[in-house]
Amino acid sequence: MKTIGWKEFVDFIDFEISNVPAKVDTGAKTSVLHCEHIELVKKGKKQFVKFTPLNETYAAGKTFVLPFHKERKIKNSFGFEENRYIVHTQIKMFDEVYGIEISLRDRSNMEFPMLLGRSFIRKKFLVDVNRANLSQKHHQSKNK
Repeated sequence: MKTIGWKEFVDFIDFEISNVPAKVDTGAKTSVLHCEHIELVKKGKKQFVKFTPLNETYAAGKTFVLPFHKERKIKNSFGFEENRYIVHTQIKMFDEVYGIEISLRDRSNMEFPMLLGRSFIRKKFLVDVNRANLSQKHHQSKNK
């Protein structure tokens, strides 16, 4: 297993967005990404989630539509349950692509736009809370 730090940078393959700061949160079951304008839309008989990931800094206001995976009750950082849409996408860390299930939520008032939860971390990574940005350092050392 690879070791990750308490915070990392991830690249979103499907959104063509790089270097998104993510806090590694072993207390959170599900990974979450800051998004705006989140809505469930229907195309024919299928449901999709339409959203704008992150903010102008990263996505330049682009809107994406991904297949609706499910809706789940998730406890937020204040301990209150809320319904969130869940989608599947891909991220890149350590020059490897990983499938990830993420919930979409407005995190504009949070320090990190992304949390990597334990469902993603489990069986892939060990967390060293004394270190940070190990995936980025790995990428930089390979490109020297």
